[in-house]
Amino acid sequence: MNELIKITEEFVENQLKGDSSGHDWHHIDRVRKNAQLIWRKEQQGDWFIIEMAALLHDIPDDKLNESEAAGWEKLDSFLQSIELDRDTASKIKSCISTVSFKGGRQLELNSIEAEIVQDADRLDALGAIGIARTFAFGGKKGHPIYEPNFSIRGEMTLEEYRNGNSSSVHHFYEKLLRLKDRMNTAHAKQLAEERHRFMEGFLEQFYSEWNGTA
Repeated sequence: MNELIKITEEFVENQLKGDSSGHDWHHIDRVRKNAQLIWRKEQQGDWFIIEMAALLHDIPDDKLNESEAAGWEKLDSFLQSIELDRDTASKIKSCISTVSFKGGRQLELNSIEAEIVQDADRLDALGAIGIARTFAFGGKKGHPIYEPNFSIRGEMTLEEYRNGNSSSVHHFYEKLLRLKDRMNTAHAKQLAEERHRFMEGFLEQFYSEWNGTA
């Protein structure tokens, strides 16, 4: 199994090298570390499935590929190349398919492995790292730091979520501040609370500076 992990690490790092949107190799490695923190506390789930899904979760992401179909084809090709048995590959893909927020969709998760990987990825969208990634992604997309005339969007289609008018600060309300209450596992909920409070403090300071009151 260690050899498969090493091959997977090399594949993912090669695929995501040079990314400046907050979805680089370091994000992947942090998600794996978050997943391990949760897994050790929860004492449930198959670590190999969790680790592989954490490592591969952004490979099929439509943000990082020509299309979602092209991304899944890339993932399938890799899993076939390392000759994983069909059941294991299916479990890994099932976890990955439910990770993404995608405009606030809520999917029924069918395994503790999927819950842990989703929580681990969402934790990396919170706190100091989450703030840094938000502005990196906003800059990559050409979004303003903040535009007071924009409205905070509620329920959105995937197309609206990906391409509608928004700013990096609006993204806090459209996604980040909603994640705390959507964690699955007890330990992830604890970790999310602290990171959530950190973001609230950041926004308070941001508005003070923006409005010239601090």
